[in-house]
This record gives sequence, structure tokens and C-alpha cells, in this order.
Amino acid sequence: MTATGDDLRAVFHRVPSGIAVVTVDHDGERLGLTVSSLVSLSLTPPLVGLALSRQAALHEILHQAGAFAVSWLPAGEQGATLAAHFARGVPPIAMWHRIGLREGRDPAFAPQLAGAAGWLDCRIVAEHDAGDHTFFVAEVSAAETGPAERVLTHLGGKAE
Repeated sequence: MTATGDDLRAVFHRVPSGIAVVTVDHDGERLGLTVSSLVSLSLTPPLVGLALSRQAALHEILHQAGAFAVSWLPAGEQGATLAAHFARGVPPIAMWHRIGLREGRDPAFAPQLAGAAGWLDCRIVAEHDAGDHTFFVAEVSAAETGPAERVLTHLGGKAE
């Protein structure tokens, strides 16, 4: 018997994962998306992996941009509000209204969310088909801790 997507989801709802917002800025088009599928892959060189649905609005622009920024959301109400905002598919013109931003170390990358637990600037080095997702492998060009000491986590279908 092969497991179903629902079976997999039920197991992973019991495993906490950090919540971040991935931002992309390409040719004047700026998008952000809440993710909990970002993983550390290697320390030398520093690599991260991101699984993204091919149906996500961010998918094609991420593929074209070849780079992205990550803002690890702070635990608590502020992080939960930001996670919900970037998860609901807000139209691009409204997406950035009242969102505190900061520029990363390299202005070539997308902006990062202010007040995060940490930030990354990443350049995509490989893409792999993974079922209904694409798995992006990216080299981290900058990593910085932020003022928040704890990251918002996803557990049991809820942000904590």
C-alpha cells in the first residue's frame, strides 16, 4: 500500500517546522509567500532547499529571478499576522501595504521583513522536479540573526 498525501500531511502536522516568508523582486515585480518547507542542506558551501508548488504565484517569478530572500518570522502575534498575510494570496499591490521592510546586505536581493528572527539572501543553483512541486537548491550569500529570539513554528496545522 502506498501512502496518500493526506497520510503524509497527518504525520507532518505532528512535526514542528519554522515559518518564514520568501520574497522575490524581479523586473519590478515583488512577491512574498509564507513557507514552512525551507531546509538547511549544507554548511560548506552554505545551501538551503525550498519546495514550492508549481501552482504558487511565486513559482514562476522565483524561477525567473534566480534569487530570493528569507525572513524567519518571529514567534508570537506579529509573526502569526505576517504568516497569515503572506499565505492568503494578497494581490501584489496590496501585499506590501503596512509591511515593515529592511534592505538586506546586498541590494540585488529582495527586501526582507523587519523584526524577523533571522534573514537569508539566497541564489538558486539548482532546480529539481518533485511531484507537484519544484525543489529549489540555493546558495546562501548572506545570513544574519535578527532581534526576535524565537521563530514562529507550525505544528498541528496552527502557527505557534
